Amino acid sequence: MRLGIMVYLADVEEADFTELKTVLEATQGNLSVHLKKLDEAGYVSISKSFVNNKPLTRVAITEPGREAFAAYLQALGSLIGKGGA
Repeated sequence: MRLGIMVYLADVEEADFTELKTVLEATQGNLSVHLKKLDEAGYVSISKSFVNNKPLTRVAITEPGREAFAAYLQALGSLIGKGGA
């Protein structure tokens, strides 16, 4: 789930909670837990506001999050490169 969140945010930069929930086919509780962990790690930032008296939660990838995701992809690419030849 966390990888899916990071993949999506790396592409769009920022998304609202409902958008992420729909795209990732996640439950509200499951998505909340994973977003909290990513926020605690500094990989995403979460902002809460109200639009037309409705709560709106926006999630954005941070620069440290983008760097960690890029390092993860590089490490994964290295592993894949070693596995097949």
